[in-house]
Amino acid sequence: MDSLERAMRAVYETAQSTNVAAERELEALGLTFATAQALWAIDPDREPPAMKELATKLHCNASNLTFVSDRLVDRGLVERRESEHDRRSRVVTLTAEGKRVRKLAIAALKRASPLAGCSSTELKAIAKSLSAHGL
Repeated sequence: MDSLERAMRAVYETAQSTNVAAERELEALGLTFATAQALWAIDPDREPPAMKELATKLHCNASNLTFVSDRLVDRGLVERRESEHDRRSRVVTLTAEGKRVRKLAIAALKRASPLAGCSSTELKAIAKSLSAHGL
């Protein structure tokens, strides 16, 4: 196995093991890994993302995002509404409950991640390396 393959495998295994380890906590919040990731991708300190932008962030197609966002709307965690800047576009906003659950979900995912055992220096190096490649 070459270096690239080992690195790709490590990234994949990190994501998958985080998913499995966080499953119970996310389930207790009424979330799946996909709905938790969608909540995480909606930054409450930024302009609400358009559905198309959110689909791009989540690396999914529009129909998958509609399915995921429907679950979040049904739970009262997000609202979809017309964009103030472009009436042809719909944006996704967190509700107060969505902000609360988002914080809990992120905390659960962070606790579950194998990266939680890394030092601050190691985490900075990992983030820098992946960020340098557009991730």
